[in-house]
Amino acid sequence: MRLPVIGMVCYPGQGGSGVVATELGLHLARRGFEVHFIASEMPLRLRRYRRNVFFHRVDLVDYPVFQHPPYTLALAATIHAVAVRHGLDLVHAHYALPHAAAALLARDMGGGRTRVVTTLHGTDITIVGQQPAMVDLTRHLVERSDAVTAVSRRLARETEQVFAPRRAITVIPNFVDPRRFRPDAALPRDEFARPDEALLLHASNLRPVKNVAAVVRVLAGVHAHRPARLLLVGEGPQREEARRLAETLDVADRITWLGEVERLEELLGAADLLLLPSWHESFGLVALEAMACGTPALATTAGGTAEFIDDGQTGLLRDPDDVPGMVTAATALLDDPERLRRMGEDARRAAVSRFGADCVVRQYLDLYDTLLDGGSGTGGGAPV
Repeated sequence: MRLPVIGMVCYPGQGGSGVVATELGLHLARRGFEVHFIASEMPLRLRRYRRNVFFHRVDLVDYPVFQHPPYTLALAATIHAVAVRHGLDLVHAHYALPHAAAALLARDMGGGRTRVVTTLHGTDITIVGQQPAMVDLTRHLVERSDAVTAVSRRLARETEQVFAPRRAITVIPNFVDPRRFRPDAALPRDEFARPDEALLLHASNLRPVKNVAAVVRVLAGVHAHRPARLLLVGEGPQREEARRLAETLDVADRITWLGEVERLEELLGAADLLLLPSWHESFGLVALEAMACGTPALATTAGGTAEFIDDGQTGLLRDPDDVPGMVTAATALLDDPERLRRMGEDARRAAVSRFGADCVVRQYLDLYDTLLDGGSGTGGGAPV
């Protein structure tokens, strides 16, 4: 029996949507599926040869009459071309705008033969999609997709409340590969900090929603109590603002700026504590990956993090405005090595048992099977 040919459309960088898309595609490829990634650049975690995996770059068309290169149209054209050449059975669009829009246009160009799954990851619904000019468009994309998934119950509920789509939203959570993200995958800790220094870590695309200023302020607060260092992973628009704040708070020399990193597991397991104080996290994949590496996360209460972090048991949850509370919680944990060790072990167990890749990828496969067998595409995940 021929396995379906899958097109995977995603952002290429450090953000969670691109990481989930890439990891899902790699797991599918290991199961024998032919997977075609379609993106503006090579996805960060795809930069080595893998069997059954192919990459197609979106070539932008520029012309003096265009104020901006029409990326969505170029993406739709590329999806359509890949579908024709390689016989795509299904296109999985990660992020509603613009990826679902391009995938649906490509589906129409091909006469509707290719099915479209749209996965909502967060800001496509909570920020971009709620712009007044985008509400009706986002609702249309959700309703016209053959199936729609959300990475957390919180995000699914918000989608239903804001857009009231005439369709079900399937919840399939983010996942982690415990064979890759594990404590012994870490680089030696002494490459980054002395034994007496606390080692904090933040990894994101450094957009405003990530609240990077709070990360720097927590570093400053912890360092005032005990020596501390911060590994800051990622690139994005808040980098320079964070650098200026670090200079103002006199902790610039306590930060190691690492840019984008493919093998994040080598850093997560070396850190004592991950900081994720975002203004909103629909899930917070990097926190789950840290947990699998045995590193607790101090994460935001705004969003879906409580769906996988048990505050005080497998990590810490604080309001993103409560920097003093974060500092207090972080220093208390770092001052208690035995509690830190136990929390890391509990975090690892919870991540592997509830959000291991094999279990969650199976939910996507069930959804694909339902769609390609002519079903409604509403099965395969947890109900909202």
